[in-house]
Amino acid sequence: MVETYARPRFGEPREPTNRVNPGSRLMGVIDVVTASHIRSIAFLALCCLLLFLPGFFNIPPIDRDEARFAQATKQMVETGDFVDIRFQDDVRYKKPVGIYWLQAAAVETASALGLPRAQLRIWIYRIPSLIGATGAVLLTYWTALAFVTRRGAVFAALILASSVLLSVEARLAKTDAMLLLTVVAAMGALARVYLSWQRGEDPEHPPWNWPAIFWTALAGGILIKGPLILMFAGLTILTLAILDRSANWLWRLRPLWGLMWMLVLVLPWFVAIVWRSGDAFFADSVGGDMLSKLSAQESHGAPPGLYLLLFWITFWPGAPLAAMAAPAVWRARREPGAQYLLAWLIPSWIVFELVLTKLPHYVLPLYPPIAILTVGAMERHVLSRSWLRRGAAWWFAIPALTSVIAVIGAVTVMRQPVFLAWPFVGAALIFGLFAWWLFDDNRAERSLLNAVVAALFLAFAIYGVVVPALTPLFPSAEVARALRNVVCVGPQAAAAGFQEPSLVFMTGTSTVLTDGSGAADFLSHGTCRFALVEARSERAFGQRAEAIGLRYNMATRIEGYNISQGRPISISIFRSEGTE
Repeated sequence: MVETYARPRFGEPREPTNRVNPGSRLMGVIDVVTASHIRSIAFLALCCLLLFLPGFFNIPPIDRDEARFAQATKQMVETGDFVDIRFQDDVRYKKPVGIYWLQAAAVETASALGLPRAQLRIWIYRIPSLIGATGAVLLTYWTALAFVTRRGAVFAALILASSVLLSVEARLAKTDAMLLLTVVAAMGALARVYLSWQRGEDPEHPPWNWPAIFWTALAGGILIKGPLILMFAGLTILTLAILDRSANWLWRLRPLWGLMWMLVLVLPWFVAIVWRSGDAFFADSVGGDMLSKLSAQESHGAPPGLYLLLFWITFWPGAPLAAMAAPAVWRARREPGAQYLLAWLIPSWIVFELVLTKLPHYVLPLYPPIAILTVGAMERHVLSRSWLRRGAAWWFAIPALTSVIAVIGAVTVMRQPVFLAWPFVGAALIFGLFAWWLFDDNRAERSLLNAVVAALFLAFAIYGVVVPALTPLFPSAEVARALRNVVCVGPQAAAAGFQEPSLVFMTGTSTVLTDGSGAADFLSHGTCRFALVEARSERAFGQRAEAIGLRYNMATRIEGYNISQGRPISISIFRSEGTE
């Protein structure tokens, strides 16, 4: 018999109870790690590393967003200008400076430690995302402690850590994983303030720590991705005020001092960028980026309901349990804890569904409350016994479908099935099958753990083996490798036809983006110059070369696939032999 704690209602004081240990080895591990907070935190951190590190170091830069962020950071490091944000000569004012500072700190630290070519290693730029994803998981554990038992908090954090969407964002050098960290920190602190008010705790001397975390996290979120974090907190507060017909608890946040502290943190850079650019930053970030998402920005428009459809994939392996928990969560909607979590989740989800521009990662900050609500229902053994239970088959279906797609993709792209991934795929299928077969209301924890292990093996298979092996999907890396092997000092390049941000990142900030004729002119102006000409631009390149009497030879040809445009490409690398 193992003594733990359970809450009959979300967000109410713990009461000791006894739970029979199911006897599974995986459950035994959970029994051990949940014996203390230190063990729980160490276990979750280890799980994050196992889930996020496969492929972290050897997947090349991904177009387009990751490569754009990394290149802008690289230019900050090269120029020493940590106020302005640029991609080559163009300003990049869509997002504030926070993520660039974090990435620059990672690059500068790696360089100071003596790591060669640190500025060209994309995994260094991904370190803030890895920290953000891991920190978000640990903060989900901390937030969940306000609603469920320590054991339940570990499960909620595991659900988030193993989710497909966070697994992807942890490997990309952009804003979303770090934004998630700031949102969970702010909302976890806000939850404690709200629940203390609901319990009628002494309001005369409210603690400073929760308001300090809340306002600091808001400042961090603003510097990472602008005012989006204010939407999550603001809609939650507004919803709770309407439901409770009172917002008196907000005074416990010490709003006057908190707002002043937040402004102290965020205003210096905003003042500096306005001094540098005038109103260009706000015109681009608010008008050009945020408001344009109300329409179908960059062909990413989709009707309402897309996020609910994608949820079954992006929140796997937690999605089946979340669906089974939904009826019980709705019945508990007026309980303080459930009410808070639903206020965090539902209003913002509706906003995202109504906005025309839709990208999967937009709803990532809404996954922690889903995980906590799911565990709350799981702890009380009130998961749905209706047709929703058939969703348990999804634990096996995702590894099965993913393995088939991975093998077909590898055979199509590489003409070989990447046998090294097969043992990991097999293990994912076995644990996914166990999760499905063993599921019932009293064994939900065991099924979830098996599903998390399936996600772990799937991460090793897909991110660790299959994706890095698909070299034709990363032509920029192949081009950069070819240029590193040339026998001359300081090679310079011009690209025509293929101009993705990853190419600039991999071949250098000075890479000229032009057309076929411009590439020929570039080649004629010096030695140790190379023209990177995609097949569709070769005719214009050849005509211009003939017109100016340029003699050249082809160093190599790289066949690949442009994943941003969804089409095959063929890049010839030409080198000048002089002019006639």
